[in-house]
Amino acid sequence: MSLADARFLTVAEVADMMRVSRMTVYRLVHSGELPAIRFGRSFRVPESAVEAAIENHVAELG
Repeated sequence: MSLADARFLTVAEVADMMRVSRMTVYRLVHSGELPAIRFGRSFRVPESAVEAAIENHVAELG
């Protein structure tokens, strides 16, 4: 996928997708578990990274 095709999500959107708090998303970003790009004072997370993180956690359960 090219950068032009990438979809970036806000921390609030990621929190909604993962059904966690925004603070949890910030912790994941700061720990490096969830890659993100910083724009000024806000973060944007690639949608593909969120999907990969969810798949990894589901795989750990199974």
